[in-house]
Amino acid sequence: MNDRLYSVDQVAERLGLHVRTIRNYVRDGRLNAVRIGKQYRISQSDLEAFTGCPVPDPPGGTPGPRHGEVSAVVDVEGVDRATADRLTTLLTGMAAGPRPDGRRLRVETVFDPDRSRMKVVVLGGLTDTARLLEYMEGVLDR
Repeated sequence: MNDRLYSVDQVAERLGLHVRTIRNYVRDGRLNAVRIGKQYRISQSDLEAFTGCPVPDPPGGTPGPRHGEVSAVVDVEGVDRATADRLTTLLTGMAAGPRPDGRRLRVETVFDPDRSRMKVVVLGGLTDTARLLEYMEGVLDR
């Protein structure tokens, strides 16, 4: 027997359904499955009989373009209120601008006037984050 077995998670991913939906189909007897230990396994032939067509490849089964994400926390010491405000305005303005790749750039800033310190949290793509950090360095070098 060369029938491939799929987990409930794999079937849900292939069909674009929620895992609970697949479990309900199995419990209701609409989708045949074998219980192995505490988990259900669905054979390829049972899945094909259920869908009425060959089993589709999982979404993202073929590798797409790669991209990296950055999460950075920058501590800035010896900064005054005016510089912190200028930096916050610049960074949030950059983050709000349109992105060619459509991915979001997120920036949060916190200023502590008692300690003259500022924290900047950046979440986004590699290129956008690098550009943002370069602008930040330019403001701080003044």
